[in-house]
Amino acid sequence: MAIYQKGAISFGLVYIPVELHTATRDNDISFNQLHKADHARIKYKKVCTKCGEEVTQRDIVRGYQYARDQYVVVTDEEIEKIKTEKDRTISIMSFVAAGEISPLYYDKAYHVVPQKGGGKALELLRLAMLGTKRAALGKAVFGNTEKLLVILPREDGILIETLLFHDDLKELEVSYERPAISEAELQLAEQLIAGMVSPFEPEKYHDEFQQKLRALIADKIAGKAVSAPKEEKTGHILDLMEALKASVKTAHTKKSPPKTAKGSSRSRTPRRA
Repeated sequence: MAIYQKGAISFGLVYIPVELHTATRDNDISFNQLHKADHARIKYKKVCTKCGEEVTQRDIVRGYQYARDQYVVVTDEEIEKIKTEKDRTISIMSFVAAGEISPLYYDKAYHVVPQKGGGKALELLRLAMLGTKRAALGKAVFGNTEKLLVILPREDGILIETLLFHDDLKELEVSYERPAISEAELQLAEQLIAGMVSPFEPEKYHDEFQQKLRALIADKIAGKAVSAPKEEKTGHILDLMEALKASVKTAHTKKSPPKTAKGSSRSRTPRRA
């Protein structure tokens, strides 16, 4: 597994050398852009706006525009030069209650692996956070950007999530009215939720549309015509109360185990997809 970044976690005077490994991957199908006339690949050229010449990656430098058509060039070496040990270290600023951070702030996840000599301290941090039901807030520089981070203890290790800063969030730009809800409607909605409760088993869920897309591509390669699947009847009910009652009945029917011949419930082990 490729290492995203090497660094350290520090809290108090404890220093833990660690590595960060990306915890997610992109499984979506990617398409190439083709010329409609002959299906040849489209190439993008990088061209200098001043001389008109095509340039390669080694001819490109990073520039910051400080005035019209005026740039200052900043190199990777210069950015690294201004970083301090503190910038490279994930410094824990405080501990917060687990679950206190709004999902709006979460950005990207990384697995934390100890470097040589850091295993015991990292395990101590994990167990202490699990025992106190706390997560840790920290900051560090990734590349040329400072990131707000949350360190999350898990039963099988430690996860670091980069967080968005508060300034990065957008306020809802449209407003809507919140209609009054009757007690009967609320009770039915709560019954519906109760009837659909189940443990979170992430391995049960898959990107079904990607599977359809792969099947479409396979059919196209085989020269088969693409046909639309038969639409399932959704049976939407426009009246809210009637829709809730029907949904509650369906949810409880699906959740109730089948009866044996003697009328007793037959235990079944949930089948994992």
